[in-house]
Amino acid sequence: MQYRRLGRSGIRVSEIALGSWLTYGTVTEQDVGEACVRTAYELGVNHFDCANVYGNRPHAAEEFLAKALRPFDRSSYVLTTKAFWPVGDGVNQRGLSRKHLRVELERSLRALETDFVDIFYCHRYDPDTELEEVLDTLNDFVSQGKVLYAGISEWTVSQIADAARVGERLGLRPLRASQPIYNLLNRNIEPEILPLCEKLGIGVVAFSPLAQGLLTGKYRAGEVPPQGSRAATQEISNFVSRSLNHETLETVKRLAQVAEEAGLSLVQLALAFVLRQRAVSSALIGASRPEQVLENVSAVEIRLQDDVIQAVEQALKSA
Repeated sequence: MQYRRLGRSGIRVSEIALGSWLTYGTVTEQDVGEACVRTAYELGVNHFDCANVYGNRPHAAEEFLAKALRPFDRSSYVLTTKAFWPVGDGVNQRGLSRKHLRVELERSLRALETDFVDIFYCHRYDPDTELEEVLDTLNDFVSQGKVLYAGISEWTVSQIADAARVGERLGLRPLRASQPIYNLLNRNIEPEILPLCEKLGIGVVAFSPLAQGLLTGKYRAGEVPPQGSRAATQEISNFVSRSLNHETLETVKRLAQVAEEAGLSLVQLALAFVLRQRAVSSALIGASRPEQVLENVSAVEIRLQDDVIQAVEQALKSA
C-alpha cells in the first residue's frame, strides 16, 4: 500500500479507501462486509469512510462498520462520517445548522463506537445556513476533540473558496478534506476544484472512482446486468441503471481496450487515472466481496505512462 498526506494535514491516508455507500448496512451481509474490511486492513488500507445516512436507516452503516472494525486498534486507521441529509421529518433534522450537526455527530460517535472521528464531512452545501455558523461549529468539534479534521463533499469551487475566506477571516482551522465524485467518465473537478484544493491544502478523497461499477467492464450494451451487480440489485439499482446507456457503454468498451493494450485491467486503469492527480489523497472504493478489494488495491502499484494517458484521452474524445 502507498500512503499520501491528507492535503496539508499531518495524517497520511492509504491511496485506496474503503467506503460504505450502497454496500454496508444495505445489501451486504455482515460477515461478508467484515471480510471486506478485514481484507482491506490486512492489505494496508487505513482509511474507512461512512455517513450517517448510509444504510437502510440512519446510522445503520456506521453500526455495521463499527462491528467490522472492532478487532483493530483505533489508532491504526482513519475513520470518517458525514451529516447534511434528512434523518427524520423534523424541520431541524437536516442541513448544516449547529443543532443538526451537533446532534448527528453525537449519534454517529455512538454508532461508530468511538470517541472521535478523524474526518467529519459536511455532506453537501447548505444555502440556508450561514458559512460562519457551519465553520464555527466544525471548529468547535475539533476543539472538543470529537473531530480531528473537517471536510466537505460535493461543494462547488466558489463554495470552497468562500469557506476558505470566511474561515481565514474568523481565524478558524482550515478545511482539510473534500470528497467529490471523480472518475474517467466524470472529470468535472479537474479544471478548477482540483487546483483550488491543492492551493488551499485540502486533500481530495475521490468517491465513485469506478463510476458505480461501470468502469469494471461488467456491463455491456444489449446484455442483462450480471446477477449480484449494483445494476441488478433492486435496492440500489437506480444509482447505476440511469448511466447504462449505449454511448457510455461504448466509451467503457474503448477504455477497456486501452487497458488491455497496456497490460492492465479496466479497474486498474480507472483507479490509476484518478490517483495520478497530486491533489488526490485517496480513491474511495466500495466493495461487496473481498476479491474486489484485492483487485482495487493492486492499482496503487501502477503509474500510467504518457502514451497510456494519451490513449485514454483519445478513447474519451471519441464519445
